[in-house]
Amino acid sequence: MNIKLASMLTEYTIDVYRELDESAMDEDIYLDEFKDEIDEWVISAIKNIGLDTAKAVLNAPREMLIEKADLEENTVDDVLRVLRAEFEE
Repeated sequence: MNIKLASMLTEYTIDVYRELDESAMDEDIYLDEFKDEIDEWVISAIKNIGLDTAKAVLNAPREMLIEKADLEENTVDDVLRVLRAEFEE
């Protein structure tokens, strides 16, 4: 909520990234591993905004993926569905 308020007051877009501890990174998967299920151009668009692992994408705000990666809502929802399914197994 503070980030949203700061963004409104400064008229800047503020992106927040969470750092994962090393044990969480051990369980992470690079986006390139999902080329069978996600189009390469979508993976490239997401990687271009600095997210290169599945958990980084899952921890990013959905709206940021839509806006910064310039992807449609349906595309983002499909990507999130594929990535979540990998960690639910």
